[in-house]
Amino acid sequence: MDALPRGQVGRIAGFGDGDATMIAKLREIGFAEGDEVELLARGWLGGAPLSFRLNRTVIALRKAEAALILVEKAQ
Repeated sequence: MDALPRGQVGRIAGFGDGDATMIAKLREIGFAEGDEVELLARGWLGGAPLSFRLNRTVIALRKAEAALILVEKAQ
């Protein structure tokens, strides 16, 4: 999800291989397969944090956290 272009809407396809604890936390805060996400903004220094709209909530993630979420282009 960290490669999603600004303003682009994607659909969560799943979660990558990585820290199982972090993936559980991402699920706990609301990221789930099939949900649509939109990248709203990138931070100034190094592009982090990343700000996403998930449903009607805005959530900021570090690049490493966003990289664990796999997205496909929304239809």
